[in-house]
Amino acid sequence: MSGEQLIREIGCSGVKASAVGLGTWAIGGWMWGGTDEAQSIAAIQASLEAGVTLIDTAPAYGLGRSEEIVGKALAGRRDKAVIATKCGLVWHTHKGNHFFDQDGKPVHRYLGGDSIVHEVEDSLRRLGTDYITHWQDVTTPVEETVAALEELQRAGKIRAIGASNVKRSALEQYIATGSLDAIQERYSMIDREIETDLLPLSVANGVSTLSYSSLALGLLSGSIGPDRIFSGDDQRKDNPRFSVANRQKARDFSDAIRPVAERHDASIAQTVIAWTLAQPGVTFALCGARNPAQSLDNARAGTLRLSPEDLAAIDAALSAKLANMDG
Repeated sequence: MSGEQLIREIGCSGVKASAVGLGTWAIGGWMWGGTDEAQSIAAIQASLEAGVTLIDTAPAYGLGRSEEIVGKALAGRRDKAVIATKCGLVWHTHKGNHFFDQDGKPVHRYLGGDSIVHEVEDSLRRLGTDYITHWQDVTTPVEETVAALEELQRAGKIRAIGASNVKRSALEQYIATGSLDAIQERYSMIDREIETDLLPLSVANGVSTLSYSSLALGLLSGSIGPDRIFSGDDQRKDNPRFSVANRQKARDFSDAIRPVAERHDASIAQTVIAWTLAQPGVTFALCGARNPAQSLDNARAGTLRLSPEDLAAIDAALSAKLANMDG
């Protein structure tokens, strides 16, 4: 390891946080085979102690469960964290478009101004939040969504404004309002579509990008081999991305970049996260953890500085080992 925790600013908000963020989807339990609250709280607190100040959550992660756990973990530690939470996936109204059912409740995609205020108040009760991002809703004009968020920002209830899972046309509309600080998008070594459309536009307009699934749901962590069995409601169980063949490709890739990791006394996951943060336009990398050991492993990636030679070696391994990955 070769440095202190990498710190970056969220857009032009003035809010700064660690470039490595803790993602808490798995902590909510939904689609991850349940959750262990004590271990989850310990994972969050271990991240904070290791210098990770960005905590990403959402009401939809377990219908509020993730936010509640984050709130408990931050009790007495609130000043150490910048919390990114979300709105736009709702179960208190049937407005918008039906998206999925969770625990027997219909969840809709909706970003009307009335709903945003309702969601933020609920999130504040669960954890006291700094930063709101959201999943775009085609039934609501961007202007209405941003107006509601701007009003909440003026009221001091949020500190920065973001959007998640947007198309380029929507991103252009958000940028035109002058209020967008960040976007949150899926991005990893094997999910790089945003490099050609969203990232250049974000960079040109001073908008930060938070990558989620930076380890491709753990596939690139170096710890999921061909023999791994997924059970229960774990979303990876029937995901073609996690076929035995793909898991073998991921294992071969890990072996190929191991010399780079060993030069830095780093794990495979740390090396992959550091590569992600070195990509043009990627400001933050969100990484999930369900126990303190995983939290500490991810956190150390923020102190890793890869050289141009390291990055070239990793890119060569990518081309040789992970090309044409199905799923």
